[in-house]
Amino acid sequence: MKRRIGAICLGVLLSNTLPADEVSRTINIKRLSLETAQEIAHGAIEACRKEGIQIGVTVVDREGTTQAVLRDTIAAPITLEISRQKAFTAVNFNAATSQLVSRANTPIGRVEGLVMSAGGLPVQAGGMLLGGVGVSGAPSGETDEACAQAGIDKVVDDLEMSM
Repeated sequence: MKRRIGAICLGVLLSNTLPADEVSRTINIKRLSLETAQEIAHGAIEACRKEGIQIGVTVVDREGTTQAVLRDTIAAPITLEISRQKAFTAVNFNAATSQLVSRANTPIGRVEGLVMSAGGLPVQAGGMLLGGVGVSGAPSGETDEACAQAGIDKVVDDLEMSM
């Protein structure tokens, strides 16, 4: 009897908070195309090359799954893993990794796979999180972040128009 009353109460509560004509059974999610992810990566490489810097860059989708990876000719091999972790961190926190530096020595900052140093940025358009980009290999995280931003800047207007 108690279960039936509980179920009825839950049904009433849900019917009051989720009107049937306003409830969507699915969610439409915009995603970066492979071509867009590649453009972001190429834009980051180009920006760092103008500074005489060789980098690794990774672009991930909104879940943190790798979509595009580039390592310039003489960038250290480790730049690939660091750039992936920066991109993964940026997308999971929906924030620039440079904003997360103060959290690096907290329990959350020690979670495997997260890198909370400058060089990772979320890719956003139309108020939506679409992915993340991470750059590694520049002499400073600030330069990594500037190159990541240059990659995003290469496509952001087109992304905004498509939203």
